[in-house]
Amino acid sequence: MIRSRWLSLLVWPAVAPFAVWAVLRVGGWTPVWQWIALVAFTPYVAAASVVALILALGLRRWVAAAVALVASVALAVTVLPRYFGDGDQPAADGRLRVLAANLAVGAGDTAALMRLVRTLDPDVLTLQELTPAARGRLDGAGLRKVMPHVVDRAIEGVSGSGIYSKYPLTEKPLIALGRFRQARGMLKHPSGHEIEIVSVHPCAPSDGSRAPCWAGGLRALPRAGGQLRVLAGDFNATLDHSPMNDLLGSGYHDAADATGNGLTATWPQQSWESVPGVTIDHVLADSRMAIKAYGVHALPDTDHRPVFAELGLPRFAGH
Repeated sequence: MIRSRWLSLLVWPAVAPFAVWAVLRVGGWTPVWQWIALVAFTPYVAAASVVALILALGLRRWVAAAVALVASVALAVTVLPRYFGDGDQPAADGRLRVLAANLAVGAGDTAALMRLVRTLDPDVLTLQELTPAARGRLDGAGLRKVMPHVVDRAIEGVSGSGIYSKYPLTEKPLIALGRFRQARGMLKHPSGHEIEIVSVHPCAPSDGSRAPCWAGGLRALPRAGGQLRVLAGDFNATLDHSPMNDLLGSGYHDAADATGNGLTATWPQQSWESVPGVTIDHVLADSRMAIKAYGVHALPDTDHRPVFAELGLPRFAGH
């Protein structure tokens, strides 16, 4: 009897945290603001939950093993689909190639970014943390010669953003919340489609006072439907965050998730932070668009890895 009690005392502290994590993740609840940061690491927790299950099974604590099994399965269901691409894609004519990069307060390497532009040949480039100095360096390096149409919302600090395009771009009202300036523009594609582009960058939920700004910045992004839209940039959110799932549920699909690359980390790059990598940079496309390709790339002098997606545009009626 005493041995049994000691085994229970050993097993439950190992199982309970995973069970609580699974309940909070599946339920979409945020008990404290710190959970916003913690839930981003759900893929790692899902993998670790198997250890608690094995421990409970090995010690023959059957109730604990059942709880651990349910938690592991629930976490796996939320995470594993990101590893497998979507089989069916909408029929598409034409293409739209999108590159997004956070420049870390304008510090991102200009020459390296220009090499990415020349190599990947994007039709649209969305930039976050775009400062006037960074804009000037990019202009001097010839970015406007390659992508002459611009929505410029550069500003000192972390709040600036911009959109560069090969095709005509009409500026739309800025999404501004908590000083963060998410640039918007309407792109006129040669196919005849008009596509709204948003350079996404809500404020980071680094403390409790900024959590409402973070959630508000994500909720202020346009929902899918009607007008074709592409949202690209630093969302400061993974697919484990409720506001992100609400956005996807409106009719977007995530390019990384759709191609089986949803677990490829985009932050932090290099040795900027001593934390496991998470996927907070995204390209979200209207679900009527096809996802043809996706990739994560390196950019020196910034903590984020740029993300790239090639999208297929929907066919017009009669095509």
